[in-house]
Amino acid sequence: MFQWAKQQLANVAGTQEPIWGPSAIKPVSEEDAPGGYTELSRDSLTWKELDYTNVESQTFYFVADSGRLAWVQVLYSNVIGIAISGHLNIKIYSQDPSKPHFWSSLPINDIRFSEDKTAIYAEGLSIELSEDGRSYKIKTSVSEGTAVDLTVTRVSPGFHVGKDGTTLYGTDLENPWGSMRHAYWPRCVAEGTITIADEGPVDFRGQSMFVYALQGMKPHHAAGKWNFAYFQGPSHSAVMMEFTTPPSYGSTVVNVGGITKGDTILFAGSNNAVGHVKTEQDPDNDWPEPTRVSFTWKGKDNDGIQVEASLEENLGTRLDRIDIMAELPAFVKSILASAVGLKPYCYQYATKASLRIKVGDQEIVEEGQLMTEATFICM
Repeated sequence: MFQWAKQQLANVAGTQEPIWGPSAIKPVSEEDAPGGYTELSRDSLTWKELDYTNVESQTFYFVADSGRLAWVQVLYSNVIGIAISGHLNIKIYSQDPSKPHFWSSLPINDIRFSEDKTAIYAEGLSIELSEDGRSYKIKTSVSEGTAVDLTVTRVSPGFHVGKDGTTLYGTDLENPWGSMRHAYWPRCVAEGTITIADEGPVDFRGQSMFVYALQGMKPHHAAGKWNFAYFQGPSHSAVMMEFTTPPSYGSTVVNVGGITKGDTILFAGSNNAVGHVKTEQDPDNDWPEPTRVSFTWKGKDNDGIQVEASLEENLGTRLDRIDIMAELPAFVKSILASAVGLKPYCYQYATKASLRIKVGDQEIVEEGQLMTEATFICM
C-alpha cells in the first residue's frame, strides 16, 4: 500500500519516481499470442476514455503520390480524473527548404464518443471508423482556413503485439498503476485533401499508416526515449516503435513492429532493434541527434519460416526538430515542467530507403519512403 501511495503522489505531482527496477514493468513481449501478434478487429480500435491520468491518440501518416508528407493526430487526455482535454495536430512538410512546414496545433471542444467508442467527435471534428472496420473518415474544420477531408482505408490487416498490445507498470502487475499500448494499420491507402490557407486543397491521395496509442500514466514516467520508423514501398510496409523507460523502471527497452506484404501481415512481434549508428551532439540541448540509423525486424511468417528485415540509412538534413515543451497541449506542458531538468525534443526525418527482406533463403530489396523520429525526454 505504501508503494502504491508513493506512486500516486508521483502521478499527481509529476515528481520523479522512486527506482522500482525492471521487476515493476511487464513488457508486451512477455504476452503470449500465436505468432507473437494479434490481428485487430473493429472492437480493438475503441477509445478507452479512462478515468485516471492517461493520453489516448490516433495518428494518421500520409505519403502522397505527389511526394508530399504529412500527419494528422487527435489527442484525448485526462489528468487524475479531473482535467479532460483534447487536441488536434496537423503537419504538412514543406518540399521547399526555404519555406516553413505547415503546423497547426489547436484544442478541441465538446469532445464526445460514439456509443460503441469507435468514433470521436468535437466542434469542427469527426473521425469515424466504418461499419466494416476497414476505413476511417477524417473531417476537421477547427480553424479558419484549415480543413481535413480524408479517408484512410487499410490494405493489410492491422495488428498489435501480444494478446492486447499492452505493457504494464507497477509493483503488483495484477493491479498495475500504468500501461502503454500501440495498435497499427501498417499499410493503407488515402484519398482526399488537407486545405491550408497558403496553398488551398493539398491532394494526399497515396499511401498511409495509422497508429492508435494509449499512455496510461504520465508520459515522462512511462518512457524516457522513443524511436519510430515507418517505411512504405510498392509492395511492403514496415513499422517499428521502440521506447526506453526511465531508470525508475530499469531503463527497460520495449520494441514492437511488423512487416506487411500486399494485403497480408508477413510477421509482427517484439524481436526488433533500433540503432543510432552515427550521432552528433545538438549544441542547443546536448542530446545525441542521430545522423545514421538502422532498424532490424525478426520473426516467423505464418508458415513458420524465419523472416528478417533491415534498413540502414544516412538521415541527411532533418525535416524538423520539435521542442515538445513548446508544442504539446497545456496539460502535458504542466506535467513536464514540474519535472525539473527535462528537455524533451523530437527529431524528425524523411529519406528514400532500401528495405532488405529475407524469407528463408530468399532475399529481396525494395526501395521506398522512410519517415523516422527520435525523441529524447529524460535520461
